[in-house]
Amino acid sequence: MQTVCGIDLGTQSCKAVVYDFEKKTIIAQSQAPLELIAENDGTREQKAEWYDAAVKSCFDQIDKNIKSTIAAIGVSGQQHGFVPLDEKGKPVYNVKLWCDTSTASECDELTEAVGSEKKIIKKAGLPMRPGYTAPKVLWLKNHKPKAFAKLKHILLPHNYINFLLTGEYWAEYGDASGTALFDVRERKWSSAVCKHISPNLEEFLPALTSSEKTAGKVSKEASDLYGINKGILVSSGGGDNMMSAIGTGTVRDGFLAMSLGTSGTLFGFSKKPVIDPTGNLAAFCSSSGGWLPLLCTMNCTVASEEMRGLLGLDVKSFDSLASSAPIGADGIVVLPFFNGERTPNLPNGRASINGITAANFKKENLARAALESAIFGMRIGLEGFMELGFKPKEIRLTGGGSKSPIWQNIAANVMNLPVRIPAGAEAAAMGSAIQALWCLKTQKPGDHKPELKGKGSAPEKKSGAKAKKASVSIEALADEHVALGGTVKPDKKDAENYNRAYSVYSRYLGALSPLYK
Repeated sequence: MQTVCGIDLGTQSCKAVVYDFEKKTIIAQSQAPLELIAENDGTREQKAEWYDAAVKSCFDQIDKNIKSTIAAIGVSGQQHGFVPLDEKGKPVYNVKLWCDTSTASECDELTEAVGSEKKIIKKAGLPMRPGYTAPKVLWLKNHKPKAFAKLKHILLPHNYINFLLTGEYWAEYGDASGTALFDVRERKWSSAVCKHISPNLEEFLPALTSSEKTAGKVSKEASDLYGINKGILVSSGGGDNMMSAIGTGTVRDGFLAMSLGTSGTLFGFSKKPVIDPTGNLAAFCSSSGGWLPLLCTMNCTVASEEMRGLLGLDVKSFDSLASSAPIGADGIVVLPFFNGERTPNLPNGRASINGITAANFKKENLARAALESAIFGMRIGLEGFMELGFKPKEIRLTGGGSKSPIWQNIAANVMNLPVRIPAGAEAAAMGSAIQALWCLKTQKPGDHKPELKGKGSAPEKKSGAKAKKASVSIEALADEHVALGGTVKPDKKDAENYNRAYSVYSRYLGALSPLYK
């Protein structure tokens, strides 16, 4: 028996699945929690050493006989996190995370240095936002100069796990495209942006490889530490959204995936770059050979978790309470910006409850308004997709919130699209396993070379570094290995009611946003 392993390094935990691709069954799962360093100035950090321990814990929980069957490993990681390493691969500072908003001034500094937000979008496909990696690197230079002086390797969290497994430094297009240090059209590091942080910054960035290729093989050190076989293939991996796209089958034009986790994301596969001039949709590359335009909100399940804690309810009781309230929560609107916000760009945002009267101030309305706020934030992205000519057919719902029937219903009606629920709960880990299988089936002797040779060099072909056509397509593998559950269809009347409720939400958002700029 041969299996593949998918690892997903999230914000709150690290998860691993071992997938028997012949029987199409997950035969082992494990999980290890992660802590978070949070400060009032918007700092959100973790320590790379916590990742080391979490990966080891996940492998230690898996039976050694099952581990011996693993033939390839794929890694998913939370996007944008800045893992700063010295020349020996040791951390010089904490990992600044995607949800860190302490870098707003660095965003302004970089935008001014390049010339304007419009020019940055033209050069890199992304505006400069606190969530992205580039301002985090500049923050280290500005605030921790001694640590910056030791910096020799800039990795993202999934790249770092690949490094732990292989001892090699690699990046792939999908996750790299979320750094704001990358040219998404040409698929190479952006010299035009990098030079404004440090003249030699590109020297610290890893070589780039395409999605179906390997990032190396399991080293002897990793084999001894994790109890897995030496020489196992490690696929290129990708950001958690890129891996969730594979794990939900969002690998063709017209399909959207919505992830309801700590952050909320809405993304869709495209065969060509999709550059949003407003910057609301991030112009990412996919980890399956195309592009992945994406909206990210920093506060998705956060509002419902905070409200649930305040009311002292478990998830089931909270959802039941919210279900008893009318659509639009009888006029109560929650702006859920507990962590600042990325879309809309409100790094200093604060949460608020609006529209309260003596008649509607009820627990059930508060609960429903918290749930609705997460999906209203996603609708901003849907409108952006449609304005750019994307024609959505269906939404694949994933993340912790996807298990909630009321959230499924709210999503279908706010977005006015059918919502399909993948049968598997761990889309990112499963997507990583499917990408590992893709790598296993397409790997040839001598294939362990980056498509872009060197660090930050130009594409080998001017047409844009397209990968050679694999003998087995990622679309075919997704069709075969992604199990889909039922569909929740929108109700015409409910969708109309949500149009009105969304208008109310938009008015409060427009009125209060100037306070948080």
